[in-house]
Amino acid sequence: MTEKEKFIRELNDAFAKGDVPYILNCMADDIIWEMIGGNTSRGKAEIEKEMAAMKNIEMLEMKVDKIITHGKSAASNGTFRLKKNGKEKAYGFCDLYEFNGFKNAKVKKMTSYVISLKEE
Repeated sequence: MTEKEKFIRELNDAFAKGDVPYILNCMADDIIWEMIGGNTSRGKAEIEKEMAAMKNIEMLEMKVDKIITHGKSAASNGTFRLKKNGKEKAYGFCDLYEFNGFKNAKVKKMTSYVISLKEE
C-alpha cells in the first residue's frame, strides 16, 4: 500500500468514526468539498459546520472497496450503512480527491458522489 493509499484509507476511517479534528487536519485551509447533488463547502469552517450537522447520524458500517492514486489525485469507492432518526439506510459512494502537492500533501478538493442503495 502506498503512502497516499494509506492516507485515503485513514481519512475514510475518520469519516466512519466521525473524527472531525482528524478530517480537518487532512484538508488544506482553502479546501473545497463538493457533494454532487448537494452542498459545496468552501474552507475548513464550512466543512466543520457540515460535519456538525451530521452529529445525529450514526455510522454503522463502512467498507472501502478500492483506492486509486496517481500523482496529485486519488479516488476511493465503497458502501456504508447509517442510522438516522431511527432508520437504517445503505449507500454507495465514490470520492475524488485533489491534493495541494505530492509529499505530505493536504486535500485541496474533494468531490463526493453518494447514492442510496436498494434494500434487499
